[in-house]
Amino acid sequence: MEERRRRYEEEMEEEELKYGAKHVIKLFIPVSLCMLVVVATMNTISFYRSTNVYMIYTPFTDQNVDNTTKILQSFANAFILLGFIVVMTTVLILLYKFRCYKIIHGWLMISSLMMLFLFTFTYLAEVLRAYNVPIDVYSVALFMWNFGVVGMICIHWRGPLLLQQGYLIMISALMALVFIKFLPDWTTWVVLGVISVWDLVAVLAPKGPLRILVETAQERNESIFPALIYSSAVAYMTTATTDDGAGNGGSGNGSGNGSGNGREANVLFDVRDRHQQQQRRAVAVVSPEQQQQQQRPGEESEVIVVQPQQQQSRRRSSENAPPQLNESSVNPNPNDSSTARTGPPSADTTEEEEDEERGVKLGLGDFIFYSVLVGKASSYGDWNTTLACFVAILIGLCLTLLLLAIFRKALPALPISIAFGLIFYFSTSTLVAPFSDALQGSLIYI
Repeated sequence: MEERRRRYEEEMEEEELKYGAKHVIKLFIPVSLCMLVVVATMNTISFYRSTNVYMIYTPFTDQNVDNTTKILQSFANAFILLGFIVVMTTVLILLYKFRCYKIIHGWLMISSLMMLFLFTFTYLAEVLRAYNVPIDVYSVALFMWNFGVVGMICIHWRGPLLLQQGYLIMISALMALVFIKFLPDWTTWVVLGVISVWDLVAVLAPKGPLRILVETAQERNESIFPALIYSSAVAYMTTATTDDGAGNGGSGNGSGNGSGNGREANVLFDVRDRHQQQQRRAVAVVSPEQQQQQQRPGEESEVIVVQPQQQQSRRRSSENAPPQLNESSVNPNPNDSSTARTGPPSADTTEEEEDEERGVKLGLGDFIFYSVLVGKASSYGDWNTTLACFVAILIGLCLTLLLLAIFRKALPALPISIAFGLIFYFSTSTLVAPFSDALQGSLIYI
């Protein structure tokens, strides 16, 4: 019995490692795509490289002052923007805490409409102008209508996973371009540093707003509003019900796309630890005949009964339907809806639910500020610096994923990557780039 349990736990640990590695790779692709879209836009469309209009949250925009004044103005702008972000984040957490789901959904839907229609139309117009592509207004209107409506359906209801992920990547890229264009030059770098520190506090502090959000969602057995985060697997907002019949959440999913409220500054890096729940149940996989032989009279059974056809299915994939519980088994977690079901669920349903629970999630704010850093670096025309920042962000993401696998709890994804990105940017632009230019001017090649 002990040997069987030990072997089962070892298999589960191995499966968790393989599953985590697969989703790490799935996160690298969308992050890279988002940064590539921003870099390509910054190098081909001049509209996003210069402006005389700035955000209302950054009132100090005079560029004809000395460097000391610019630094002070940049910190002032960054803290004003941070204050607005803190207020709006607190409002969002309070609405979620008191189950004001309809208000949150309305808020997020308005933000999505603005992103999918207004910002996308601006981007499309500048792309057509940059490449000198003639097109009639009716074709543009038809395209915008289809693009926006399909995006609203995929983000706030249901749609193909790849399509939903594509819309979230595009929205993050648009938001990053808006920050790059409408933030003063020096303020952008200070904002990146300040937001990273705020992200660290908001997720790890005992009373941090994002930590409260994660803990509240776990207590209610709910998924966080899926469009506030990018998930490597399907994640829809569902309604969970406890044993006393109380409903725990609203259905549907919201979008974290609002530019005006600063919610993208909120960073969430979350993973569900299924293996921990299975350890609490002291699971042993046996056949019905073995259970009857090993169970002593008057002893409660806490074993999972696996039918012969289910044993083969379990060996093939860890994501198959969970086995049926024995009638006398004890469910230690009444809020665990996966073990409270009666009857064996279908393979398709349980596979989707397993994906919902096990997907690694990265906040849209992470996509945005990663892209802001790389896009801002590329706006100066130095490809060495741009590539250095790109690699630095991916290295920081790797380290964050490693810490996530170790601590198995919500972690901030901005601090390490942004710190590496800033270090690589300033070191490359001030040391490597001048050295490379001097070598090139002297016709010396390494």
